[in-house]
Amino acid sequence: WPAGGATDLTLRMLAELAGRRLGQKVVIENRGGAGGTLAMPVLQQAAPDGHTLAQMPQPVFRAPHTQKVAWDPIRDTTPILQISGVTFGLVVPASSPWRSVDDLLNHAAAHPGRLSIATNGIGTTPHVVLDEWFARRGLSYIHVPYKGTAEQMLAVASEQVMAGVNSNGFASYVDAGRLRLLATFGAARTRRWPEVPTMNELGHGIVATSPYGLAGPRGLAPAVVQALHDAFKAALFDPAHIAELARYDQEIAYLDSADYGRSMRESFAAERRTVERLGLAPAAA
Repeated sequence: WPAGGATDLTLRMLAELAGRRLGQKVVIENRGGAGGTLAMPVLQQAAPDGHTLAQMPQPVFRAPHTQKVAWDPIRDTTPILQISGVTFGLVVPASSPWRSVDDLLNHAAAHPGRLSIATNGIGTTPHVVLDEWFARRGLSYIHVPYKGTAEQMLAVASEQVMAGVNSNGFASYVDAGRLRLLATFGAARTRRWPEVPTMNELGHGIVATSPYGLAGPRGLAPAVVQALHDAFKAALFDPAHIAELARYDQEIAYLDSADYGRSMRESFAAERRTVERLGLAPAAA
């Protein structure tokens, strides 16, 4: 992702804390665009020496089913640990007349193809969820993809687009009164905004989360995996990191290397089923 979003900021804190335990600086390198999948070519080409890691966002498990890519998120990686997940939400500018999800849907129905909604990229979870949601209702919208959260939230707050769906990066804008949060996409209401309903309780049948973790290139030696796991696990549970996650309504969702590997495989299979159900798989040549 580009710099400035919630994932970037929380990972910078995690990297700083892990670096103290590893005895060397952990450098964050941002690769914005392509729905967060640009980390995969980096991992695929990196030496398996433990000096190159990547955040594994949900789109890396979806993209191979929707487009032709040279990498495989299972074959080409070594799981380290799962870190956290995000709270997706539907936001509108503070100046918007819309006070509810129904207000937005009524506008879409009354003005076909005129509603603009921003996401953090083509093929991301917000994009896939929006497409399925609007298709079920027979509605259309203008999709406006951005490279990441920071520029997307600025665009929504400044009324360049009419609404936006993204993860926790909207938190500071909502708290500052620049954006209005109409609904969240989790299974339950958030502790941070308990007055905001979920899409599921509103009857839209949507529950979407994107757990993420760290992985290295395939072929990492078990001793290297263990050393990295231990350093990042300690950083994960450091009070400073927990506080940083809380700023964006995130909680720890720790899995060790083996369990994270199983979760990655399950996500890869689940994304294939979702892509096939929505008809997003590319046509055979």
